[in-house]
Amino acid sequence: MMDTLKRHKNKFSIFLVWLFHVSALVGITLGQQEWFVTKTPLNLTVMLLLFLWVYPMDTKKKYGTFLLFMMLGMFAEWIGVHYGVLFGSYAYGANFGPKLDGIPYLIGVNWALLTFATAAITKKIVATPIAKVILASLLMLVLDFLMEHTAPLFDFWTFEGGLAGWWNYICWFLLAAILQLMLHLFKITGNFRFSLHLYLAQCVFFGYLYWYL
Repeated sequence: MMDTLKRHKNKFSIFLVWLFHVSALVGITLGQQEWFVTKTPLNLTVMLLLFLWVYPMDTKKKYGTFLLFMMLGMFAEWIGVHYGVLFGSYAYGANFGPKLDGIPYLIGVNWALLTFATAAITKKIVATPIAKVILASLLMLVLDFLMEHTAPLFDFWTFEGGLAGWWNYICWFLLAAILQLMLHLFKITGNFRFSLHLYLAQCVFFGYLYWYL
């Protein structure tokens, strides 16, 4: 059983990615929004575990870089939340999991996960380093744009005065570009197929809710 699972771990992981996201979409559409939204930390944790298994995270350099990106993401968010310098004036709600001084640990995970995944995607699409950095940063920006619509509705985070402004997207792109450049310089690569499905599943999820809610 375990040998079979290892041989097909890529397909199995992709199946779980879509199962979790599609199930949540169906549940929310059928009126079970509160139940599914409160399970967001569980969903993100499962995605993280699948990523660590399939990417694969098989070297100390990969783990070290992932942890570094997680800390940098949380630090940037801490500056944003406490000083309003980055991203704008906003605060995190109750549905993004445990926090450290107002910043969810999972937002740091999300920064690292998205950076690694989009880098793996763009490596197969464009050739030059600068094109990889720009395209991957744009992919991260697109997903952030889709998430911003549902974030206050799901009590993920809320910007003062409503939705995020242009400054949020500028800072998002710049921070994403810095992380992408670092990842390129570290010469870290990973699973293209899993990364693509993980990114697309999230785009489908938040894209659908962008129009539905």
